[in-house]
Amino acid sequence: MDKTPPRIVVVVPTYNERTNLPVLVGLLSDLDLPGLHVLVVDDNSPDGTGAVADGLARDTGGMVGVLHRKEKDGLGRAYVAGMARALAEDADVVIQMDADLSHPASRVPVMVETLLADDVAVVIGSRYVAGGSLATEWPWHRKALSVWANFYVNAILRLGVKDATAGFKAWRASALHTIDVPSVRSNGYSFQVEMNHRAVRRGLRIVEVPIRFEERVSGESKLGLRVQIESALAPWKLLLGRRGR
Repeated sequence: MDKTPPRIVVVVPTYNERTNLPVLVGLLSDLDLPGLHVLVVDDNSPDGTGAVADGLARDTGGMVGVLHRKEKDGLGRAYVAGMARALAEDADVVIQMDADLSHPASRVPVMVETLLADDVAVVIGSRYVAGGSLATEWPWHRKALSVWANFYVNAILRLGVKDATAGFKAWRASALHTIDVPSVRSNGYSFQVEMNHRAVRRGLRIVEVPIRFEERVSGESKLGLRVQIESALAPWKLLLGRRGR
């Protein structure tokens, strides 16, 4: 008797990623992973990324879907919208993935296999477990900031996660329902932290698998001062119970 493969939806928020998006979709398509779909969440990109995504949706025979949003209001909001759509469309597994090619598509099958092999709720593509690494192009101060951010978050919240700010994750749909994704309000890196915090508070099992995190291929980083400030304050807000239901 044939077993229907799980429906896997890779949620990819985009803002001015018209060059990177077709490359990413090609890499995911080449995995030949049964049940794999891509949901592009575009925040009205002025460079025409939304139109590129629509073209990919037409050309891939249903593998790619597009959620157009009217304005750019943060990575967290884009992920919440995309995850809600994926869950509404009966996804079994939801994957968070950046469009900038910093997350290696080749690790998706390993992450899915790890997620489904046992009582695992979340799999993190981690830079800071054995075998993981950062882009060699990163300057030392950027690497230091990344390491410090993870130390800072864990010192306050004691998540027990080595890469607490990672944005490359695979979730069971049941885990996303459990943590009540629609009520998450954080943005930027603090969104990743709040999601982990909610999972830990509910006793969900998190597993990390190593990845090599690359520098973005083209375009500019969206990490601005406002996002950095919010990220610094987020662990304290979570600790004091203002978030992390």
